[in-house]
This record gives sequence, C-alpha cells and structure tokens, in this order.
Amino acid sequence: MADRSPGPTRRAAATVGRGVRRVFHADGADRSGLSQLSYVTVANFACDAILAVALANTLFFSAATAESRSNVALYLLVTVAPFALIAPVIGPALDRLRSGRRLTVSLTFTLRAVLAVILALNFDSWLLYPLALGMLVLSKTFGVVKASITPHVLPPALDLVRTNSRLTVLGHVGGSLIAGALAGAVSWVWGSDAALWLLAAVALVTAYIAMTIPAHAEASLDEESATLRVDRGRPLVSGLKAVLTRPLGRQVLANLWAVSMVRFMTGFLTLFLAFVAKAQENATAAEQAGMLAIAGAAGGLGTFVGNAVGARLPLGRPGRITTTAAGAALSAAVVAAFLGNIWAAAPLALVAAVCSALGKVALDASIQTDIPDSARSSAFGRSETALQLAWVAGGALGVLLPPDFTVGFSVISVVGALLFGQSLLTARGSTLVPGLGGNRPRFPGAPRDPRAFGARLLGRMEE
Repeated sequence: MADRSPGPTRRAAATVGRGVRRVFHADGADRSGLSQLSYVTVANFACDAILAVALANTLFFSAATAESRSNVALYLLVTVAPFALIAPVIGPALDRLRSGRRLTVSLTFTLRAVLAVILALNFDSWLLYPLALGMLVLSKTFGVVKASITPHVLPPALDLVRTNSRLTVLGHVGGSLIAGALAGAVSWVWGSDAALWLLAAVALVTAYIAMTIPAHAEASLDEESATLRVDRGRPLVSGLKAVLTRPLGRQVLANLWAVSMVRFMTGFLTLFLAFVAKAQENATAAEQAGMLAIAGAAGGLGTFVGNAVGARLPLGRPGRITTTAAGAALSAAVVAAFLGNIWAAAPLALVAAVCSALGKVALDASIQTDIPDSARSSAFGRSETALQLAWVAGGALGVLLPPDFTVGFSVISVVGALLFGQSLLTARGSTLVPGLGGNRPRFPGAPRDPRAFGARLLGRMEE
C-alpha cells in the first residue's frame, strides 16, 4: 500500500505557513483586524519592490545613464508627481473620507493589477512612464489610507507606535526582501515583463484581502479632521501649507520637522547614489552594482534596526528622540561631506535609515499622546503625507545635483541644518518659515495659559 504521508517539502511548507500565521496573528491581531492590514501592508511593499525590479534596467538606469536632460526630467517627473498629487489633492480628499476606506485600499490594488498588465503588454512603448507614474500614485495613496485605518484595528496588547513599527518590519522583510528577491529571479529567467505579471497576481489577491479588514476600520461617526483653527472656524492656512499645519500643535510639528529632515536625507541618498554610481565611467557594471548594493544594504539594515530598536525604547519624551536622531543624521552628513567617497556614503545611509526609523517611531508616539482621539487618524494621514513630500524633495535634489560626493553631501548638510534649526525653533515657539511654526499652542486645542491647562487636566482626572 502506497505511503500517503506528506513529503518533506510539504511538511516544510506547512511549518513555514504556521510560523508566518503566528507572526501575523500574534497579540490578538487576528481578532482586531490588524492581521489583515498586515498582509495588505506586506503586499504593498511587495508590489513596490517588484515594480522596482521590473523597471530597474529601463526606467531607472536609463535615466541614470542618460546624457539627455529630457530623460532625466521624465524620471524626475515620475518620481515627484505622485507626491505632488498626494499632498494637495488626494491627501485632503482621503482625510475627509468617512466610509469606504477598505474599498479604497482594495481599489488601489485592483488598479495596480490592471496597470501592471497593460505595462507588461506595452513594456517597450511610450506608455512606460505614465503607467509607472500611475502605479506610484496608487502606492502612495495606500500609504495615506493605511495611516488612517491603523488606529482602528489596534489589538489591546499593542499601542499604535509598536504597531506601526511591526508593520514596517514585516513589510521590509516579507515585501521588499522576499518578494524583491523572487521578482529578481523571475525577471532573470523570463524577462522584466514577467515580473509585472507577478505584480498583477499579488495585487489581485491583495485586493480581495483588503475587503476582509473588519468594518470597524472605517471612520467612526464622531471622527473629525485634525485641524488647528483660529477665530471664526477658519483654518490657519490653506493649500499645500495645510499638510504641515492642520493637525499639529507645537510639539508634534517640531518632531515632524526633525523627522522630515531625516526623510529628506534618505530620499536624497536613494537617488543620488544611483546617479553617482552610474557616472563612474572607469568602473565596470559589476563595480557600479556593487556600489549601489553597499549603500542599499546599509539603508535596508538601518531601517530594520531602527524599527526593531524603536519598538523597545521608552517613549515618554519623543521630542528628545527625534532631536537626537536628526542631530545624528546631520552630523553623519557633515562628516560624509568632508570625506567625499562611497565609504562615507554607506555609513551615512546606515545612520540616516536608523535615525529615520527611530524618528518615525517617536513622531508616532507624540501624535498618539498629543492629538485628540477623534482627530488622531487624520493626523497620522497628514503626517505621512508630509514625510513623503520631504522624501521626494530630497530625491529631486539628488537627481538635479551633479554626481559628486562632496558637492552632494555638502548641499544636504546645509539644507539639513536649516530644517534642523526650524525644528528647534518650532519647539521654542519661533520659526524660520512663516505659518509653519511659531507661537502656537503646545498641544492641539490647549490654551496658552499653563494654569488654565492644568485646571482643565485636573478636572478631567477628577471626572
């Protein structure tokens, strides 16, 4: 009689599946809905990684090696446009969304699947740039909606800060690392367009999973947009400035300036190092790839370490953490400017990634502490939009500057010093940028008189 017991491969797969399930369902995440959001977040990282692999030898490196400035301008447009749309258009619209958040997430993946199929069938045509642009816009849209959903699916055993760190670590390991490696193998065996079919399959499955997120992930009836208003109910500022000012009191805004400075550096390094590597005419293709691999590995390791450490840090004084992180990143940039070589760039990428992750954890902690419950979901979406804008501003500068280590690191040191100074001044009630700092309440809705604030706090405690 034939042996019907499962073979070693099937047993190993079952063991891995149980292990993955335990990780995603730990701490009550399966009951709160966090497990479904975790799967969707990992899939978003995976789609971004697969798209990067598919376009590595076309869109990205063709722009990096192009002598024509028009090609570089097209690449810059594809990079910047998603954020330019997210900030003044999509972000505020999603902020006002009170129902349909799960459907919105599902639609972002469904549309990405459609665009991936169209791009796979027209891989060598002019459609490359607009289709890639569309997929990046959808990815950034998901990031804003996810920030609004997360507070609604927290299990009792986790706070929001640890949850965000957990989602980021899972996304980088399961999405960027594993899915990126799989896409690289598929692209190497069957070609770059084959990776796009993999992306379409992942996106379609995720579109279904997004609809299994529990209904309580939608906005509650009493939820409001996080906003800092003046007399007569008018916003303090409008338009693009509202991305930074609407949800934030002085402390959170100061933390956001500090973390934005580090995000600016990470965005700069992501694109600048690629252009510098491709500009090394005396280096072979393997040496150029090695330069990118060193910097990329440093950045990836830094992100993982920063989130892992941040999830275990005491977060009673988040402002101290964001200031320390921004100061460390700025110091590393100054040292790299003096050294001016790849061996300075790799440590800078590592330090910037660690500081970016730690700063984001501390920023999340300050939002969780200082923003009222009814406006917290909106505040997370707004802060995420602002950080994305900081990243793309750095990336745009990395494309526009000449591919020289000393010049590049010197410029970001100067810009970083200005942003760091703005953070310190904002915390003290002053500002370098009118409307984006200054003598505003320390916390949203808090009166300026500390005695009145103390009386109100005491009254709440007695209640």
